[in-house]
Amino acid sequence: MRFDRIIVVDWSGRASRSPKAATRDAIWIGTCDAAGARQDYLRSRAEAESLVSDRLAEGGRQLVGFDFPMGYPAGLARRLTGQSSARALHGWLAARISDGPDNANNRFEVAAGINAILGGPGPFWGCPTARATPQLPPRKTVAYDRLRLAEKRQVERETPPAKPVWQLLGAGSVGSQALLGIPVVHRLAERHQAAVWPFEPPAALTLAEVYPSLLARAVAAEGDAIPDRAQVRLLARALHALSQAGRLAPLFETPAAAAEEGWILGAGHAALLAEALTWP
Repeated sequence: MRFDRIIVVDWSGRASRSPKAATRDAIWIGTCDAAGARQDYLRSRAEAESLVSDRLAEGGRQLVGFDFPMGYPAGLARRLTGQSSARALHGWLAARISDGPDNANNRFEVAAGINAILGGPGPFWGCPTARATPQLPPRKTVAYDRLRLAEKRQVERETPPAKPVWQLLGAGSVGSQALLGIPVVHRLAERHQAAVWPFEPPAALTLAEVYPSLLARAVAAEGDAIPDRAQVRLLARALHALSQAGRLAPLFETPAAAAEEGWILGAGHAALLAEALTWP
C-alpha cells in the first residue's frame, strides 16, 4: 500500500480566525511527498478545506490524516440517522453544522440539539458558562450508562491520553474539532470520490483519522516553539517513509468496533512511526 503524498492536518475548533502571525492551537497542515516535507499555517477551517481540496485535485495516490475523531461510540449513528453507519452520521452532521469563513459556527447549538434528542443532558458537555443550557452543561455531569452510550470509543480506551469525543471545551478536548471537521471530511470525500477509512477500504484518495501525539517524544525533541507545526511535519514524514517502504499495511488493520466507531491510523504502532523518522 503506497501513497505518493501524505497530508496531515492539525485541526482547530476556534470560533474566530487565528492570528496573522503563526501560532499554536491553530490549523497546521504538514505535507510530505517526493519534494520533501513542509507545512502550512491556515487561519480558518474554510481556508484549510480549500487547500486540502486543491491538493487532492492534483491527483495521484494521496492519504490525508485529520487529527479529530471521525466516529462516535457505537449506537449514536443509529439513534440519529436510523443506520449504524458513521458515513450516514457524517452526512447528518454536514447538513446541520454551519461554519463561516471567519470560523463563527453553531457547534454548541448542534451538540445541545443532539443531547435533547437523546434525553440529555449529555452525552456532549463543555461550553462557556454563558452558553450553557439545560441540554448542554458547561462541566461533565453526564451518566453515560443512563444514556446507553460509552464515554469513550475503543480506540481511545486503548490509546491514552486520547480524550473522549463528547468533551467540547477544555485542555486537550476534541469534541468541537470533530463536530466542525466531520462535515469537511464529508464534503471532501464527495467532491473527490475519496474513501473515508476505516468505514471504507483505502483507495487512491483516502481520508483517515490520525493522532500526532503518537510521536510526542520526537515532537518534543524538535524543540519547536510551535509543537503543532512540528507534529504535522513529523507525522507526514513518518507515514510517507512507511508508505515508500511498503510498510503501511499493519496500520490499516483494525478491530471490529472500528467499522462504526472509527479508528486512529497508527494506533498501537507508535514505535514503528518513530522508527520511520530515522530512515534515510
